[in-house]
Amino acid sequence: MFNSIAHSYDFLNHFLSMGIDRSWRRRAIRIISKAYKNPEILDVAAGTGDLSIAAVKLDPKHITGIDISLNMIEVGREKIRRKGLSDRIELLEADSENIPFNNDRFDVAMVAFGVRNFADPAKGLSEMKRVVRAGGMVLVLEFSKPDRFPFKQLYNFYFLNILPLVGRLFSSNETAYSYLPESVMQFPDNEKFMRLMTDAGLSSVRQKKLTWGIASIYTGLKASMQ
Repeated sequence: MFNSIAHSYDFLNHFLSMGIDRSWRRRAIRIISKAYKNPEILDVAAGTGDLSIAAVKLDPKHITGIDISLNMIEVGREKIRRKGLSDRIELLEADSENIPFNNDRFDVAMVAFGVRNFADPAKGLSEMKRVVRAGGMVLVLEFSKPDRFPFKQLYNFYFLNILPLVGRLFSSNETAYSYLPESVMQFPDNEKFMRLMTDAGLSSVRQKKLTWGIASIYTGLKASMQ
């Protein structure tokens, strides 16, 4: 599915979110900047590399992005090449639930809008924790569901009706933009997701809600004794 929408993915992301997704990524990067200087970063389910590109502001040692969709990676590599960032960011084809790196390799493992696509979110989070060093951070930027009237009702109408319609107009894949709202509605957000992070062995788990709860940034740390 993601291979089939790779070339329209960036446009639709920014269009359907009215550009707000960019500010969400900046917020995530600011959280990392407060905790680490020149970090070594792993971007999981990196897609076309938007979060990796935003993370260049951290002046990282290096950013490695992984994704199972080769077409998404190829679009991302071309973006990175055009921006002159090929020496800072490397994108590789790899599975987020079987990350091909040794234990304790990175300072930060981050993922934006990818956890809900994991076949086994608990396994993916455990893998992210495994590859960060003691004291390292796992950061997740993901959609969540607002719960206050009337924004909850407006959000649900847009997400379940307008978004799939527009997505089908601009994408050759009929199901991709129906899958998006369906996957968000089924995703265990808020306290449920924080419990998943804790169960994966992360400590000091926190949530920062964004834009009335449309999205959230979750963070957790790998304890020094792990």
